[in-house]
Amino acid sequence: MSLATLREQVVEANLDLVKRGLVLATFGNASGIDRELGLIVIKPSGVPYEDLKADHLAVTDLHGTVLEGSLRPSSDLPTHAALYRAFPMIGGIAHTHSAYATSWAQARKPIPCLGTTHADHFHGAIPVTEVMSDEEIAGEYEANTGVAIIRAFEKIDPLKVPAVLVANHGPFAWGLGARQASETAWMLEAVARMAYLTMQINSSPDSVSKALHDRHFLRKHGKNAYYGQPRS
Repeated sequence: MSLATLREQVVEANLDLVKRGLVLATFGNASGIDRELGLIVIKPSGVPYEDLKADHLAVTDLHGTVLEGSLRPSSDLPTHAALYRAFPMIGGIAHTHSAYATSWAQARKPIPCLGTTHADHFHGAIPVTEVMSDEEIAGEYEANTGVAIIRAFEKIDPLKVPAVLVANHGPFAWGLGARQASETAWMLEAVARMAYLTMQINSSPDSVSKALHDRHFLRKHGKNAYYGQPRS
């Protein structure tokens, strides 16, 4: 993939977040990475989405050093960079302040898998990070946010559960590319809303069975997936 193509994909991923109602004002961002070149492309900080163009994007290395672009990159760049370094299989990241997923993050509660919509996309509950210490917040806050996310995945496969809730902050989601990360953020918001509504009807619902959870996830993911049409 050319860097120009990656830039266009990252612009579209950011605009997808807007189209799907996942961002407030300029809050939120999406990025993508070229693994061969070791380059991250990310939305600039505070630029209105309606004005966003490919040449506005910042290009950085894996440690967040800006290599191209005249605009300041997203303030969440150190979080993205930490995740790209820790999870070498992902190719895109999206961060939003979508209402329902953010509400679960503020409640510091993981989102349980209560049905097959969740199971189709996430092979487990959506984890929530530990609360960051005052020292972590006062220090390299955004980089330490990445560290908190990485800690939450010590026993979780980030491709099977491609999203997280940062305690008192909001969701991060990822995928094999930037636009897939944006779609994951969309699915995350949907299951967050469904879980909330389910718990208004039944305050103590049972999680979906392992058999049903596995069946729905594995029919869409992995070598034996059979949902949809074969890819050439």
